[in-house]
Amino acid sequence: MINNMHIIDRIIRLIIAILIIIFYFTGQISGLAAIILGLVALFAIFTGSSGYCPVYHLLGVSTKDLGKKT
Repeated sequence: MINNMHIIDRIIRLIIAILIIIFYFTGQISGLAAIILGLVALFAIFTGSSGYCPVYHLLGVSTKDLGKKT
């Protein structure tokens, strides 16, 4: 797997996953919403920690070189 995500993109995904986990454990989400958001959180944790997003790969998108000046 080749990294295709910028560090800011990765941090945002991890923050979103942490927020979903907090909402779940504080009882703010439950039922079907908890299941769906749990899957979103798992995807965000995987992509945020690995630096690789399969959706970006399928679309041919990369944010890795987002802040570089040419």
